[in-house]
Amino acid sequence: MGKLITSTVNTPEFYSLFNPNLISLINLFKKYNYELRIAGGAVRDLLTGKKPEDIDFATTATPEQMKDIFTKENIRMINLKGESHGTVTARINDCENYEITTLRIDIKTDGRHAKVEFTQDWHQDAGRRDLTINAMFLDFNGILYDYFNGRKDLEERRVCFVGEPATRIQEDYIRILRYFRFWGRISSQNGLHNPEALKAIEENAVGLSDIAGERIWVEMKKIITGPNFTSVIATMAKLGVLKHIGYAENVNIEEMDQVWKRMKGFSMLPMTLMSTLMYDSQDVMKLNQKMKMSNEEMNLLNFIVEERYKISEENIIKHYKDMVLSGRDSKLKGRILELLKYLGEEDLLTEFNEWIPPKFPVSGYDLMKQNIPKGPIFNQTLNFLKDVWKESDYILTKEELLRLGEKFVSGSESKTKLL
Repeated sequence: MGKLITSTVNTPEFYSLFNPNLISLINLFKKYNYELRIAGGAVRDLLTGKKPEDIDFATTATPEQMKDIFTKENIRMINLKGESHGTVTARINDCENYEITTLRIDIKTDGRHAKVEFTQDWHQDAGRRDLTINAMFLDFNGILYDYFNGRKDLEERRVCFVGEPATRIQEDYIRILRYFRFWGRISSQNGLHNPEALKAIEENAVGLSDIAGERIWVEMKKIITGPNFTSVIATMAKLGVLKHIGYAENVNIEEMDQVWKRMKGFSMLPMTLMSTLMYDSQDVMKLNQKMKMSNEEMNLLNFIVEERYKISEENIIKHYKDMVLSGRDSKLKGRILELLKYLGEEDLLTEFNEWIPPKFPVSGYDLMKQNIPKGPIFNQTLNFLKDVWKESDYILTKEELLRLGEKFVSGSESKTKLL
């Protein structure tokens, strides 16, 4: 076990947390003589000068004791599913939710889940956490409780497992991905990995094969949107991690590097970045078998992989406009914008983003008013007019199109002559 180091935190970000709701929560636990501290990621954020978006709390009170407190004080509790893991969520003053978890120790782990036992020992709870930078607590007087040198690791931009890396990983293999996620955000581009950590990751990467794809995808989205994305992915590939989470045996590292260099300044969706690693649609299918992505995530991934090498610069925007206007997919324009980011086409991206798709001016009702009978000729006429409108770069008016439609139906002119 580590040795406790205490220090102080007195930053503006820390003091900004103390709104009336948090003060009510603090006073409530004081009233019933239970300790309450800020835990995990919120502490890490505060130490790096960020105001945390979410705050997790740890306490010496058990879930039953918390429920008694909140019941006596007429405080509503929500999402009681977390109770078996020690978590109770209280809605303070009926306007803000606070997630509070009892201190725990793991008594049994299987690489995916842990059976826990409650404790009042802060040191033991810190010892079950994944990384030193996530194993700190902060009380409301600004005292930091650091059992594993997490503050120094954070200041020196190191990512270290708590205790033995292999032990931590075997408790829950998702910690391999968490290691890389935090390394990508905290370390510098050329930062060094802990050799013992990398050895443990390589030897235990196969354990990720049994982790649910949904959990993996949550972590991967955070990894690929981190500032050191390329370095992280290259290391993961080298250690054999990627092949155990749904990627092909060989991923397209070269393409990833090229896209990364030209995407600077663009804000891409995670799936756009993910597509850089794919060689073809077979790679996409293999990944989805593991990840269980949403339909739109799959559509975007397939679209980029299939379209990225197809179009020459001379006709690229016209091709994409035609594609949008020929289809009925409301999200297609968004996919094309992501593809243009992928290709690094800044000017074309601006042009296409500002383009408002025009509406085809002729409806089926207009053709009916022209006494064009329903059936094959009706559909042929409508399709013909759409083609003519497209080839005019969408400038022909409704009246002009209907006149061409009459000629098409009468057979007096071929499409070629009309144009």
